[in-house]
Amino acid sequence: MLDVALFMSNATRLKAVLEQGPSSHYYTTLVTLISISLLLQVVIGILLVVIARLNLNEVRKQWQLNQLNNAATTLVLITVVINVFITAFGAHKTGFLAARTSRNPL
Repeated sequence: MLDVALFMSNATRLKAVLEQGPSSHYYTTLVTLISISLLLQVVIGILLVVIARLNLNEVRKQWQLNQLNNAATTLVLITVVINVFITAFGAHKTGFLAARTSRNPL
């Protein structure tokens, strides 16, 4: 369910960035990162379905399942790192510093 929530969050972010248009500061970076994240999430979902369909009790498939599990774990880690960058590039000035700089520019 968390994967679905992250997928929906990224889709919403992509929509917002596309609505802002190319004039926004990190438009290309955000569109690229969000698109990669969405693609990785689809690949991870397919990989997890494949893993679930294979029988762990068959000894000859255990090595393959282990490799698929390692691949899925690695892709999840990459997706998390990409989403950290998406959040960093999509962040706006908020709180005390934003109020201070807008009222009293140096």
